[in-house]
Amino acid sequence: MEEFARVQQKYTEEAQKRVRKDGLDQYQVLSQSDSDRLRHLVDDVWADHEALDALPPPLKDGDRPKFLIVGAGYGGIVAAVRLILEGFSADQIRIIETAGGAGGTWYWNRYPGLHCDVESYTYLPLLDETGFMPSHRYAPGLEIRNYLQSVVKKYDLEDKILYRTQLNELEWDDAARVWKADMTSGRGPKGAEKVALSVNAEFVWLTAGLLIQPQVPKLGGVGLEGFNGDILHTSIWNYDVTGGSSVEVFPELSKLKGKRVGIIGTGATAVQVVPYVAQYAKDLYVFQRTPGAVYSRGQKPTNLEEWKKISAEPGWHKARMENLAYNISNTPGVPDLINDEWTRQTAYSALVADPEFAMVTPEQVPEVIGTFLARDAENSARLRARIADVVKDKETAEKLTPWYPMWCKRPTFSDTYLESFNRPNVHLVDTDGKGVESATAQGIVANGQEVPLDILILATGYKSPGAYGADPTTRAGVKVLGRGGQTIAERWAPTGAATLHGYASNGFPNLFWMSPLQSGVSANHGHPLDVQARQIAYVAAEAHRRAGGLTKNGIAVEVEVAAQEAWSMRIMAGATRYATMTICTPSYINNEGKVFDSTAPIEDQMKKARSSPYSAGMMAYVDLLRNWREEGKLSGMEVSFS
Repeated sequence: MEEFARVQQKYTEEAQKRVRKDGLDQYQVLSQSDSDRLRHLVDDVWADHEALDALPPPLKDGDRPKFLIVGAGYGGIVAAVRLILEGFSADQIRIIETAGGAGGTWYWNRYPGLHCDVESYTYLPLLDETGFMPSHRYAPGLEIRNYLQSVVKKYDLEDKILYRTQLNELEWDDAARVWKADMTSGRGPKGAEKVALSVNAEFVWLTAGLLIQPQVPKLGGVGLEGFNGDILHTSIWNYDVTGGSSVEVFPELSKLKGKRVGIIGTGATAVQVVPYVAQYAKDLYVFQRTPGAVYSRGQKPTNLEEWKKISAEPGWHKARMENLAYNISNTPGVPDLINDEWTRQTAYSALVADPEFAMVTPEQVPEVIGTFLARDAENSARLRARIADVVKDKETAEKLTPWYPMWCKRPTFSDTYLESFNRPNVHLVDTDGKGVESATAQGIVANGQEVPLDILILATGYKSPGAYGADPTTRAGVKVLGRGGQTIAERWAPTGAATLHGYASNGFPNLFWMSPLQSGVSANHGHPLDVQARQIAYVAAEAHRRAGGLTKNGIAVEVEVAAQEAWSMRIMAGATRYATMTICTPSYINNEGKVFDSTAPIEDQMKKARSSPYSAGMMAYVDLLRNWREEGKLSGMEVSFS
């Protein structure tokens, strides 16, 4: 017990070092920066503008698509395919996308070493439907990008996507039962020529991802923009600076030879980038605020005979996704089909929830937190022992050791990251929780000392999903005027978030979205995306069947007020279980330590609680939706048609 108490004290001390008054304001979103140099770090360098200009546009001013899907990333692609599998045709679907190609995160992210951090047999979408076999247990980013593009092609969606297009405003026309969608599309070199167009969509589906706005720290001195060397953000890797190309799984970063390279960040991205850059740079300086929890990866090529066993039965992919969710939620009696480091994280349900602690009273909070800390004790001790064993220099190993419960930051997985610090050209610059201080023309200042650099890599992540609140239109960057000209923020102001099952709300007919709030969440984000896509596609198809067929126009599907209030109250009632986040070190997961404000008026706390995920966990959410569909009543929804 003495050791357990010592560890908890260490957790508290380390978390307090990292709490800052400015919270999320310590960062600036690159696309919104006052610096031209920083803003251009997120320009779409991957788009083939000449080829895109040569394509006939899939949307023209005045068109009336049945479905307008906003986003051609993982979620948008799965949304379109699930509609097709429900019986709608690809011709009834149009997709708009800000990028110059499909894939979302996997279009933008092309840094060396990129792989999925969840087993690709469960993460990649629609594997049962496509028959695709991933090359490795954890597929490389290039393979994932190519696979998503192959799904677009397989389902005849290639000519249904309008790229380089930003949706600006949606306005509901109650009489016509359509959404008037105003957007701006880019054409010409670099997409710089902007063309406005407006269409009338019967149904709109927002699919903005969780991590969509790259950010960097606000630094003193000359600021990042004043650094004279090359700068790149990992969200859009600049191979002109490093050498290599985005179409190689193992690019040769020849331009880093002889260079002093700095990388700010030690999260999931840096864990993959550092080992790769270390092979080429003369010196690599890794600036660390908080060490990552780095478990072993266990990467291996897919064995054909093993794959045949995994994929033998129809429905295997859905069952495998559910098996991972069951095991992360510690469901008794469920065999572990995955058997990797994710399924060994017995305390991760402190973040993603489980049925055992679905309803927790305030008085039970200390006991619940203690339960999860006890569950994690052996796992965290094992992690600390691994670091001490791998990293040869004792002082460096101690600085790379994380001191927080494992659910507080997304765990990372690598068989090469920790090993990189045994190389003589790799230098850890630990800031003891303070972060880097300032930039100079020649380098970065940390711990009061300047580190001269030639190239600076920013692995500083994205704006926290929690910063957007529960309003999906804010996350999507779209102004949405529902019935009566109200926005979602205005509609929800009196009560807080109000949805049915997390994907639709009263006052906004025929508008759907994907969100972790008021719904189930998982370590495998592909799972809830597919679950919500299946659900929304079913709702749309069933509404059409009741109205007379999948080609019927003039249909309106809307959540009933009583139903969304009942669901939102259930979400609020279960929110106390997430008090497990109050002991965490600051990160994007808990809004840099600002996830709860116990000093706020109780009414405001209750409103915020309605933005929580479903407290019984992913599979309880899946079962609830399955039962809802099997009832066949569209309970809580009103369908009207002309």
